[in-house]
Amino acid sequence: MSKIKVTLVDDHVLFRNGLKILLDASKDIKVICEANDGQEFLDSLKKNIPDIVLMDISMPKVDGIEATHRAIEKYPNLKIVALSMFNEGEYYYKMINAGVKGFILKESDIDEVKDAIYQVMEGESFFSQKLLYNVIQNFSTQKEIEIETANLSARELQVLQEICKGLSNQEIADELFISKRTVDKHRANLLSKTDSKNTANLIMYAIKNKLIAI
Repeated sequence: MSKIKVTLVDDHVLFRNGLKILLDASKDIKVICEANDGQEFLDSLKKNIPDIVLMDISMPKVDGIEATHRAIEKYPNLKIVALSMFNEGEYYYKMINAGVKGFILKESDIDEVKDAIYQVMEGESFFSQKLLYNVIQNFSTQKEIEIETANLSARELQVLQEICKGLSNQEIADELFISKRTVDKHRANLLSKTDSKNTANLIMYAIKNKLIAI
């Protein structure tokens, strides 16, 4: 089986080198390229097209947002995962709109980084568990939803917002005074209408469409 080819884009050399060593120790992952900034990464695509890109957000010259946007514009199938810090929440919308498939906190352990690589390779989205917890803890619903998205009903939007708070189906049922079976149905409809495979995908959808504020 061929190894998953990864490009690392980060301007902190020690962090990048350490991550490369840990990833290369895996039997099915190989770092094929490193870049110090967005422009260096864009130039590298002329020679090396990776399976996965781990992309820092804040970098000199060309930052992660611009680099992601330009790379995916030219290579639509490129899979990019953002390397994020807790204090970079203001960039989540921009990175998602640019086309990233997920977020990994820089303090994540190597097993979570590998999980992100595997899941994104399978076509899913990925949120670092600590980052997901942070999103949920700082969750606030938008006061007004002016757009219609994927033909979601008002009740489905309510259920989606409760899912983003981290509530279970039973907890959502109790919160909205409906049966758990009804919540199960709404969740299934949400997954289908938004083309999501799991809760992480639903939260990515909600953030991208500004149905929640973080």
